[in-house]
Amino acid sequence: MTAVLGFGGYVPDRVMTNDDWAAIVDTDDEWITTRTGIKERRFAADDQSTLDLSELAALTAMKDAGLNQDDIDEIVVATDTPEVYTPDTASLLQDRLGCRNVPTYDLGGSGCAGWIQAIDVARARIAFEPKKVLVVGVELISRLISWEDRATCVLFGDAAGAVVMGPGDGKAELLDVISGTDGSKADILTLQTGGTRHPFTVESAAAGDHQRLEMKGSEVFREAVRRMSAVTLELLEKLDRPLSEVALLIPHQANKRIIDAVGHKLGIEEDKVFINVDRYGNTGSATVPLGLWEAYEQGRIKPGDLVVLTAFGAGFHWASAAMQF
Repeated sequence: MTAVLGFGGYVPDRVMTNDDWAAIVDTDDEWITTRTGIKERRFAADDQSTLDLSELAALTAMKDAGLNQDDIDEIVVATDTPEVYTPDTASLLQDRLGCRNVPTYDLGGSGCAGWIQAIDVARARIAFEPKKVLVVGVELISRLISWEDRATCVLFGDAAGAVVMGPGDGKAELLDVISGTDGSKADILTLQTGGTRHPFTVESAAAGDHQRLEMKGSEVFREAVRRMSAVTLELLEKLDRPLSEVALLIPHQANKRIIDAVGHKLGIEEDKVFINVDRYGNTGSATVPLGLWEAYEQGRIKPGDLVVLTAFGAGFHWASAAMQF
């Protein structure tokens, strides 16, 4: 059995409201709220980096698990906004936390589905060799988006979430994970500049190409709703658990319209769908673990509850996980 031993999260102090954005780009609170459900989001302080956010979420999860740095046997970080290009953020986190010379690695490029994929990897590692694995989802998107593109800049926020996983009993059992990918739809959500196809150059930097997130909104909406709904039902069928037994659904917090559409398609009651996109925006790989931590801290999750997590992201990836508390 793979258990979740502790939950953690972190959001920066700086609040960026819709009115703040309206002073920068051609938008307003009504436009943003109507289309996304977002009222505000958190941005990291100027002296904070991805590593800082990761550390604070990790320490919270380790404390909740009653563990210290010497107890951690492996570290996985899901992020698309790494501390540096190389080495991976996980190696820097290992040093920052003062952990032993344990294996560490990043899972990047999977967009907002990355953290659920990461806990699936951790589950496999624990099954192969009993160990305690720290799994962090973190994004510091405010540094990498264009502050001039009103279609995308208002959507995102910075945050981190984390869990410690291990064998045996814990606060919750990870029952199963299902994920999938359709690479033929990679172009509907992509950041092209910076790889080998479109290398980073002085000219591309001057043009702002390295911050030009391409998003085909209507296609992303359709795929997100279809994939998250389908993978959730597939997972429950595999577990032989009816939808009525789900105490809480924690979906990726990209857009309230998407969340509402997924809930409607599944036929699940509104009060069983966790939402914090209004306060944090889309925090990428951090949205699901952050939501899980908040729900846990708020008492929204009780012993005996079946909690389902579901997400989608660039790739085009999707994933769903079930936890029994």
